[in-house]
Amino acid sequence: MGRQYTLRAMATGHGTRRLIRPIILAVALVLVARTSAPRAHEIPNDVVVHAFLRPEGLRLRLLVRAPIAAMRDVLFPTRDGTNLDFVRADKAVRDAATLWISDSIAIYEGGIRLGAPRIAAAQVSLPSDRSFASYDAALAHVLGPPLPPDTTLVWSQGLMDVLFEYTVASDRSDFSIDPALGRLGIRVVTTLRFRTAGGVERAFELAGDPGVVRLDPRWHQAAWRFVELGFFHILDGTDHLLFLLCLVIPFRRLKPLVLVVTAFTVAHSITLIASAFDLAPDALWFPPLVETAIAASIVYMALENVVGSDHLRRSRWAIALAFGLVHGFGFSFALRETLQFAGSHVLTSLLAFNVGVELGQILALIVMVPTLHLVFRHVVAERIGTIIVSAIVAHTAWHWMIDRGSVLSQFDWPAVTTAGLAGAVRWLMAAVGVAGLVWLASVIRRMFRPSGRDTSTSLP
Repeated sequence: MGRQYTLRAMATGHGTRRLIRPIILAVALVLVARTSAPRAHEIPNDVVVHAFLRPEGLRLRLLVRAPIAAMRDVLFPTRDGTNLDFVRADKAVRDAATLWISDSIAIYEGGIRLGAPRIAAAQVSLPSDRSFASYDAALAHVLGPPLPPDTTLVWSQGLMDVLFEYTVASDRSDFSIDPALGRLGIRVVTTLRFRTAGGVERAFELAGDPGVVRLDPRWHQAAWRFVELGFFHILDGTDHLLFLLCLVIPFRRLKPLVLVVTAFTVAHSITLIASAFDLAPDALWFPPLVETAIAASIVYMALENVVGSDHLRRSRWAIALAFGLVHGFGFSFALRETLQFAGSHVLTSLLAFNVGVELGQILALIVMVPTLHLVFRHVVAERIGTIIVSAIVAHTAWHWMIDRGSVLSQFDWPAVTTAGLAGAVRWLMAAVGVAGLVWLASVIRRMFRPSGRDTSTSLP
């Protein structure tokens, strides 16, 4: 009995081993196949797409260059598992162009989406090719002869160049584009150059999926976009909101509040417009300097609230005017990448951005002033509440100032040049002019101030 059991166990073990060996072999083959096959499903980190868009008569030409590595789920034929087979690659290139490019790009003529384009030409280029430096060179390259069939090129290193053609009603229509190419990679940047029928060329640098972009906007279209941008920028800017909070803590009546906010608005409008017209320094150290100064302005205003001097409160509109100049540079940094959507209406867009900022500030004040009024009336005494809120704000801004100052310290101080001195003199003259206006306004205000105790900065 024991011998039979032993024989049965040996037979069973032998059978189990016969079953395990094919399983191990299959798993090994799968692992080898996965490591040797092209990585068609990996999402690339950084993808740059180059595009030209040009209306010509009754057709609209779209030239696109994109890396083949971003075209996932498309099997590009290879000769040896690595190098692209140019003889059989044409169908895969056209399929990838439709699946990953034209299906993701929506072009509108007068607000109506155009139909699917036809692929007029498509080919693969070497990563060293520089033909997309201009529209004419890119067009000649795409319409020219393809690479020789014996070219050695790793499939994942190639570039796909495609010419799409759309049928349009007129080359002078209003065109818009929605390049939803964000799925090509983790970080996708599309550089687009559009040339109007009148010969004006506009350059765009679009990150991810930017939504519908008007390529040649009318003034009211550009204005609305920048009003919306300014409105949400002030609401998203924690540092600007904290500065505004410090400004209005002592002022919850209409007259002094309007004076302070208006001074801040006028000041940041001056530097914002000046920066947009390249009158501000463009050195790398300038943005961290401005960000550090903004944090320092919040610390100052918060500490001033803690001190609680009546003289400081009466001159707060002048302080708001001075610090508003600094905050205007901060606003300009948000516009550097978005002025490309202004078309030919740069000044209109800047003014519209200011309008949006003011609307955002009004909304913030509508929330801040009644909240402060209720807190100081029903929760804590005004003086103690002012000190507590201002201390919290000062603590937060102090850490911002230290962190931003450490970033600023990593930059070398700029060399003294004639051009730099000329720019400094211009800004010094502007500062003197603003200081003169502040002094004149303060004199006029004292002349028309009623005699007696000034109670405009306190609650009834």
